[in-house]
Amino acid sequence: MDDKASVGKISVSSDSVSTLNSEDFVLVSRLGDETPSTNNGSDDEKTGLKVISEEGVSFKIVGNGSEQQLQQELEDVLMDPSVTELVDGPDHLGGVEHGYPTTAVPPRSGPVPPKLEIVLPIQGAQESELNERSYRDEPSDLSPGTPVPDEDSVVFSKLTYLGCASVNAPRSEVEALRMVSILRSQCQMPLDVSLSVPGVSEGTVRLLDPQTSTEIANYPIYKILFCVRGHDGTPESDCIAFTESHYNSEIFRIHVFRCEIQEAVSRILYSFATAFRRSANKAPLAAKAPPLTPDSDVFTFTVSLEIKEDDGKGTFSAVSKDKDRQSFKLRPGMDKKIVIYVQQTSNKELAIERCFGLLLSPGKNVKNSDMHLLDLESMGKSSDGKSYIITGSWNPNTPQFHAVNEETPKDKFMYMTTAVDLVITEVEEPVRFLLETRVRVCSPNERLFWPFSKRSYTESFYLKLRPMENTERKSNSDTLYEVVSLESETERERRKTTASPGILSSGSHSSMVPSPPEDDEEEDNDEPLLSGSGDVSKECGEKILETWGDLLSKWHLNLAVRPKQLPALVRNGVPEALRGEVWQLLAGCHNNDHLVEEYRTLITKESPQDSAITRDINRTFPAHDYFKDTGGDGQDSLYKICKAYSVYDEEIGYCQGQSFLAAVLLLHMPEEQAFSVLVKIMFEYGLRELFKQNFEDLHCKFFQLERLMQECIPDLYAHFLDLGLEAHMYASQWFLTLFTAKFPLYMVFHIIDLLLCEGISVIFNVALALLKTSKDDLLQTDFEGALKFFRVPVPKRYRSEENAKKLMELACSMKISQKKLKKYEKEYHTIREQQEQQEAPIERYERENRRLQEANMRLEQENDDLAHELVSSKIALRKDLDNAEEKSDALNKELLITKQKLVESEDEKRRLEEESAQLKEMCRRELDKSESEIKKNGSIIGEYKQICSQLSERLEKQQTANRGELEKIRVGDDSNTHTADCGLM
Repeated sequence: MDDKASVGKISVSSDSVSTLNSEDFVLVSRLGDETPSTNNGSDDEKTGLKVISEEGVSFKIVGNGSEQQLQQELEDVLMDPSVTELVDGPDHLGGVEHGYPTTAVPPRSGPVPPKLEIVLPIQGAQESELNERSYRDEPSDLSPGTPVPDEDSVVFSKLTYLGCASVNAPRSEVEALRMVSILRSQCQMPLDVSLSVPGVSEGTVRLLDPQTSTEIANYPIYKILFCVRGHDGTPESDCIAFTESHYNSEIFRIHVFRCEIQEAVSRILYSFATAFRRSANKAPLAAKAPPLTPDSDVFTFTVSLEIKEDDGKGTFSAVSKDKDRQSFKLRPGMDKKIVIYVQQTSNKELAIERCFGLLLSPGKNVKNSDMHLLDLESMGKSSDGKSYIITGSWNPNTPQFHAVNEETPKDKFMYMTTAVDLVITEVEEPVRFLLETRVRVCSPNERLFWPFSKRSYTESFYLKLRPMENTERKSNSDTLYEVVSLESETERERRKTTASPGILSSGSHSSMVPSPPEDDEEEDNDEPLLSGSGDVSKECGEKILETWGDLLSKWHLNLAVRPKQLPALVRNGVPEALRGEVWQLLAGCHNNDHLVEEYRTLITKESPQDSAITRDINRTFPAHDYFKDTGGDGQDSLYKICKAYSVYDEEIGYCQGQSFLAAVLLLHMPEEQAFSVLVKIMFEYGLRELFKQNFEDLHCKFFQLERLMQECIPDLYAHFLDLGLEAHMYASQWFLTLFTAKFPLYMVFHIIDLLLCEGISVIFNVALALLKTSKDDLLQTDFEGALKFFRVPVPKRYRSEENAKKLMELACSMKISQKKLKKYEKEYHTIREQQEQQEAPIERYERENRRLQEANMRLEQENDDLAHELVSSKIALRKDLDNAEEKSDALNKELLITKQKLVESEDEKRRLEEESAQLKEMCRRELDKSESEIKKNGSIIGEYKQICSQLSERLEKQQTANRGELEKIRVGDDSNTHTADCGLM
C-alpha cells in the first residue's frame, strides 16, 4: 500500500482511517474488511531509564545513635542519590522526545482514576451546538487536567461515551463495527463527553468533562491504531470509534462514541485523518546538510533481537538464553514471534518510516534467496520514541524452518539468521540489518521457565552515508543521503583480526558481540546496585514441584494448620512459579474478602502522604521492567497500594521503604492480594512496631544484633567498636525494608519466603550471615571503607545465584533462639532505664522537654490538619447548601410554573368539556332531525313504490288489452283479404 497517499483527501465513502506505523497513516475504504489485522508494537518494549552514575563519595556518621540522628540517617540511606537524580532528570519530566510526547502522569491529589475498562466518570453534557474551537481561544486559567493551551486541537461537543472493550484485531473494520453495534445496543449508562482531536501526529486525543473542560483521559496519537465510523443507513451511522494499544502490544481496546449531531461523525473522522498525517515539524529534506567531518557521515545503530514463544497461557514470553554459549533456548513445535528493536545511538537522528520486510533463515552466511519472509504483526516507535520496534510471527512447523524445529544434540548449537529491511526517510535506498545468532532447540521434556527480564541478542551497526548532490536528487523532497557502506560490529572486529594475524588468538572471541551482560556479569564499579536487579528463573526440578504439589493439596484441605514439612521446604526456597499462592497461604490471606473490598474503598480516599508516596515509587525497583516506566502499570499499582495502606493505618501511615516490600508482593500477585499480605506483614509480623515510639523497637533490634555479633563474630564486633561503627549505621535499611531495597531479587524473594514462614527474627539470621561472609573484607576496612563496602560490594556479591544460595543456607543453619532475643531485649530496656536514671536532671528534663515539644508540634500539626479539614468541610457544606438552596429555589419556581400550568390546564379542560357538551347536543339534534328525515323519506319511498306498483299493474292491463285489440284487428284484416280474394275470383 502506498504510504504516501494523502489522508487529507477523504471521500464520502471512506468510513475508517488506519495507521501503518507510528508515522505513516492511510485511509481504509469499506473494502478494507479483508485487510489482515496487525498489532502495533509501539508499547511492547517499555522505555529503559537512564542510569546516572553515582559518585563514589563515602560518608561518616558519628554520634550515639539518638532518635533524631537515626531519622536523618534513615533519610540518607533510603534517599539514594543516584535514583534521586534519575527521578529528577529529564526522563522524569513529561515532554516531547523524537517527535512524540510523553503521557503526563495524572495528579495524585485525588482518587486514582479507574482504568478505562470501566465506564469513565464523566458528568453531564454541555448545552451547545457542534463546537470546533481551538484551545488557543480558551481562557488561560484552565484546570491542570485540560489539554495544553498551545496544542492545535479541535473539540467536539455533544458526544456520548458508550464504553470500551478489548479487541484482538485492532485494525479490522469488521470487528470494530461489531463492537460498535454491541456497545451501542447494550450500553445502559451512556455518559456525555467532549472529544479533543489534535491537528498533528505529535498530539494527544483527550476526553474532557463538557461542563468544566477538565481532562478525564488521554491517548497519544501514536498509540491509536484505527478509527472507524458506522456505515450510513445502519443504526450505528451516528457512532464513531477508535482502537488503541493499551500499555503493551498484546492488549488492544476500542472506545465507542455516539454523536448527537450526526454530521459531526464525518468531521471527527476527518480530524483523526488529519492527526494521522506525518509530523509537519520534521526538518525539511531540502535543508542543506551541515559540513561533514571525517566521522560525521557514520550513523551508529543498535539492533536487538528477541524471540518469544507461546507459553500455553495465551501470551508470548521471551525465551531464555544459555549463559555459557549465548544461544537462545527454543522449544520445538511452539508458535514464536520475532521482535526487533532498532535504536540510533549517534549522529543526527534519521527518521525510520517503516519496515517492509522481516526475514528469517536457518544457518549463517545465507543467500538472500534462502531468506524466508515472516508475517509482520506490528511496527512503530516505542512509547518514548527512542526505538523502532518490529514484530513478526514465526510458524516453526513450516518445511523451510525444519532445521530449527527439531531437537539439537546435547552440547551442540546451530545458527539462525534474521534480517530486517527498513525505509529511512533521508536515505535513498532501503537499509538491511542482518543478525546471526546461536540457537538450541531443547527437548520437549526439558522444563523451561522464563525470567523476569527479557533476554536479547544485540549488535551494533555502522551506516556510512554520503550526501547526495542537488543534481542527483529529483526534487527538493527527495532523500538527502545514499548508502556508502553498512558494517556490523562483528564484521568490523573480524576485519581487524584478519588484518592483524598476530593477535588472532587473543581476539578470536571478540568477533562475537555478546548480549547485554547479565546482572552477575556486570563490571564492578562504585555504583550501588539498583533495586529490582537480577533475574529469578522459574526453572525447577520435577521432584521439587511434585513435593510442593502434594504439600499444597494437603494444605488446602485444612488451611488452619501448616504442614509439618513446610518449614524445611521453605528454607530451600519456594519455587518461583508457586510463590504467589504460597505467600498468601503463609500470611493467612486465603480468605481476605473483607480486606479486598476495603482496599477498593481505600484507594478512592485522600492520603495526607501523597507527595511522599509519589516521590518514593519513582525510586522503587528502577532496574525492573515492570516498575521503571513513570505512569506505567507497575508504578500505578504500587502507588495505589501504598496510598491505601497510608489511609488504612492512620497511626503509622506510609513509611519510607514500604514501597519496596509492596513491589516485591506485586511481582507475584494482583494488587488487592498484595495489599492484604502487606497489611498482614505490617501488623502480625512486627514490622509496624519498628516505626512506633520514636523507633524505640528498632533501636532494640540494633542492640540485639550487636549482642549476637559479640557472641558469634567477636573479632568483627571488636573491630566495629574500635571504628565507632554502630549497627544503625549499616543495618537500618535491612530491618526497615527487609533487605528488599538493594539486594538482588533472587535473594530478596528467598528472604520473604523465610519471613512469612518463621517471622521477623530471620532478619537476624540473614544479617549475621552477611556479616560472617564479609568478615575478612570488613576487618581490612576503616570507618568510611566499611560503610562503602556495605553500600556497594555487599549487594553486588549476591548477584550470583550460587553465592545467594550459599548465603541463605548459612542463614538457615544459624540457630537464634527467641529466648536469647528476649534476654537481649530485656537487657536493652534495663540499660535504657539506667541511662535515664544516671542522666543529669537538667539533661533529662531537656530531653523530656524536647520530646514534649515534638509531641506538641505533632499535635499542633494534627490540629492544623483537622482545622483545615474542618474548614474545608464547612466550605464544602456551605457550597453544597448554597447549591441545595439554588436547587430549591429553582424547584420552587418550577413548582409555581407547574401550578400555573395546572390551573390553565383545568380551565382548558372545563372549556373543552363545555364544547364537548355543546357538540353532543348538536349531534343529538342533528341525529333526531336525520331520523325524522329518514322516516319521512321512508314513507315517500313507500308511497312511490306503491304508485309504481299500481302503474305497473295498469300498464300490464293496458298492454293486455292492446294485444287483444291488435289480434282482433289482425283477424279482421285477414278475413277481409280472403273475402276480397274470393270476390275477384
